[in-house]
Amino acid sequence: MVFAAAAVLLGGVQACKKDSEINKQLNHKLGTGESANELLSAKEYERLLVEIMYMPDHKPTDQAMDRLETFLTDRLNKPEGVEFVYTQIPSGDKTKYTLEEIKAFEDEYRTVFTEDKTIGTSFIFLDAEYAENTEDSKVLGVAYYNTSMAIFESTIIDLTTGFGAPERNKLETVVINHEFGHILGLVNVGTAMQTDHQDTAHGKHCDNEDCLMNWQAETGDAINNFLGTSGIPDLDQNCIDDLKANGGK
Repeated sequence: MVFAAAAVLLGGVQACKKDSEINKQLNHKLGTGESANELLSAKEYERLLVEIMYMPDHKPTDQAMDRLETFLTDRLNKPEGVEFVYTQIPSGDKTKYTLEEIKAFEDEYRTVFTEDKTIGTSFIFLDAEYAENTEDSKVLGVAYYNTSMAIFESTIIDLTTGFGAPERNKLETVVINHEFGHILGLVNVGTAMQTDHQDTAHGKHCDNEDCLMNWQAETGDAINNFLGTSGIPDLDQNCIDDLKANGGK
């Protein structure tokens, strides 16, 4: 009788654990921007944990990570703070990565998820370019789930190597902060616009050419159109107003 009861109880615990694992998988595989309010406000989650997964020799610079922390602290209501976890993952040994391959890397290596009062987010820094690049356009980053982003670090390194090239840490900052802006719901993708400022010709981006959320920030055009003439761009007032209205600051 005792052992039978224990067996039933154990089975129940295992079932609950399995359900929890399933829920965890579903919760971090929603659409981009769907967790914007949870990321911005302190209503459900008081702490943000950011996992930085990177392939060998493709870890982001300390300067870019410091600027990301400042960006998040300035815009998110997280009274328990923002923390980073770094994880080196193996190379995929490819010259290009598709979005499905990137998602598979996350499935295999991601360790930070949303638990209790902590909301988890994830970056993957890759050692090869995006499979959808063309001769005229190089994608530097993508946001593909509600808490997931990928940075094509090898492309950033290529674009910042050589005489006259911009500093790597500055281009990293533009791309990293831009992609985080997308999972915060910008522009009009989970965070409602307070004033119409969406550049519909370029999807979910800001129509202000000087704003961090302009479409050029996630492509190679960021070098000439952003870093070539000025410093690292920030969010414009329209984007800031949107975030404030959705629980941010």
